[in-house]
Amino acid sequence: MNAFTTRPEILGTFGVVTSTHWIASAVGMSILEKGGNAFDAAVATGFMLQIVEPHLVGPGGDMPALVYSKKKGKVEVICAQGPAPAGATIGHYTSEGLKMIPGDGLLATVIPGSFDGWMLMLRDYGSMSVRDVLEPAIYYAEHGHPVLPRVAATIEGMVDFFQKEWPTSYRTWVPAGAAPSPHSNVKNPDLAATWKRIIAEAEAKRGREEQVDAARDAFYRGFVAEAIGAYFETAEVMDASGSRHKGVLSADDMGGWSATVEEPLTYDYHGWTVAKTGPWGQGPVLLQMLSILKGFDISSLDPVGADFVHIVTEAMKLAFADRDVYYGDPNFSDVPMAHLLSDTYAAGRRKLISSQASFDLRPGVVPGLESQHDLTMAMLGEDSGTGAVYEPTMAHLSEKRGDTVHIDVIDREGNMVSVTPSGGWLQSSPTVPGLGFCLNTRGQMFWLKPGLPTSLVPGKRPRTTLTPSIALYQGRPTLAFGTPGGDQQEQWQLSFFLRHVHHGLNLQAAIDQPLFHTAHFPASFYPRTRDPGSLIAEASFGTDVLDALRGRGHRLTVADEWTVGRLTAAKRDADGLLRAAATPRLMQAYAVGR
Repeated sequence: MNAFTTRPEILGTFGVVTSTHWIASAVGMSILEKGGNAFDAAVATGFMLQIVEPHLVGPGGDMPALVYSKKKGKVEVICAQGPAPAGATIGHYTSEGLKMIPGDGLLATVIPGSFDGWMLMLRDYGSMSVRDVLEPAIYYAEHGHPVLPRVAATIEGMVDFFQKEWPTSYRTWVPAGAAPSPHSNVKNPDLAATWKRIIAEAEAKRGREEQVDAARDAFYRGFVAEAIGAYFETAEVMDASGSRHKGVLSADDMGGWSATVEEPLTYDYHGWTVAKTGPWGQGPVLLQMLSILKGFDISSLDPVGADFVHIVTEAMKLAFADRDVYYGDPNFSDVPMAHLLSDTYAAGRRKLISSQASFDLRPGVVPGLESQHDLTMAMLGEDSGTGAVYEPTMAHLSEKRGDTVHIDVIDREGNMVSVTPSGGWLQSSPTVPGLGFCLNTRGQMFWLKPGLPTSLVPGKRPRTTLTPSIALYQGRPTLAFGTPGGDQQEQWQLSFFLRHVHHGLNLQAAIDQPLFHTAHFPASFYPRTRDPGSLIAEASFGTDVLDALRGRGHRLTVADEWTVGRLTAAKRDADGLLRAAATPRLMQAYAVGR
């Protein structure tokens, strides 16, 4: 199949589900067929992905979601991004001899948010019970599932490290003394037992909502939090710094936190309104890129031509530079989103795009925040080296880094979910004894320099890369889409959205066209390097386009065909017809519907 083949979308009227694994997608559809709604299906799919893609997501991770409830009649954000623990201070980390938070181990852990986020979605938007949404995951954790080759390879690359440094993970993932072979049956009985106990504690209460709240209490104020707290009191483990460290997360940290519901940030673009998370995530980057590109005639450009790739890439560089200076938890910092999304500001940024690739990091200077701009740029110049930035879906599988998963669901009533769960992957930190899962490393996105929106402060949310999307067309909730991929998430989503909006490509055709991204700006992940002027593009663009991009000064890396991006999308037409599509690239992704 070449890059320009147009494959059919999945069509349906009952419901559509997309995810990054076929079993999880099937579980989501089965929930719809049993009478559940889109929110029930998303929750069950999310828990299933923790079982079948444990190298990409786990129960101790985090989860932002964009949801549209037909009953409420509006788009909302579920923020299940846990904040830094009380003991996570710059002083403590620097006293450990650190200049940067490691990308694995225990020091990078923030409060695990995903479980509470899923339960909040189930209680306030769903219709099913805790048992209904957990039973599929319990079955496959207890009885096993055919392990993906990439999961087997990840475990194989970690065997020696697990055995020497993280013995609890060795017992979980290497129970037979050797990594599992691809497609062999892999189980996680401890995790199955954890979910069974949560169901038992939930069902000691009467009423669906009361049971959901009891499940949340069991995790955050009960036996799960107690097990995590007890482990952190004594564990001292090796991390990416090359030394062993204790973590700072406690049961008290977990007990005082819960997921929240927020209003989304939105931007109007050619009849569409795109909804994203607030600036505690990188979601507004997509809105900023659209604000810059609004001044170009994108419809006149070949969607796989050099002009399209160049202009879009240069807009990406500008928006991401602003991300690194101004974004952060708005509960702790003044994030000037109105200014950053204003027409006047976008016009000024647009003028910086020339016919040649920029090698400079060029954030705008916002009035009143000049000192923040200067402080950030000085810090980045000191701490952010150059070199190839880690790109999750193209990394060597033996590396200790993970990635992310994504889910889109639309049901026949028009309820809609776009959710990007991540963190707590099997190679992020040691398995907590008795629970069958490990914790996230999202804290690595904080800086150990004071005075920045992303400076480490207890109670502050790290500026996550997780960024689901919902778009309304002429005010009607229409499109849910997203992708795994760290800093690349907004970049791949932008290409998909522009090609769908401006060039009339259906969901699958827009996903299948050649993809590209840049690593020009500082990475969000340890060791926070950047590659100025870089452009990674699939070979399927063709020699002429790639040569033209080199001629414009881009430092081009040509990736193999079908190796960049992991997009999925779902859409509801005005007449109720449902559409869905999923990428054929790299790891499997599936769209199902009927």
